[in-house]
Amino acid sequence: MKNWRYIGLHAVVAAAFIFLLQRYALSATLESSLLWALTFGGCAAGLAYSQVNR
Repeated sequence: MKNWRYIGLHAVVAAAFIFLLQRYALSATLESSLLWALTFGGCAAGLAYSQVNR
């Protein structure tokens, strides 16, 4: 169960970072920021999953 917590935390932090970067630093629209956050969160979860199962 600890591995799933790590994967989830990795995804949430990456998504939050990209959302804040897109929304406030780059002045993107809300829809675009959410789409990028979802995409990067999914990629981060996949990366964390591959690292946990190494």
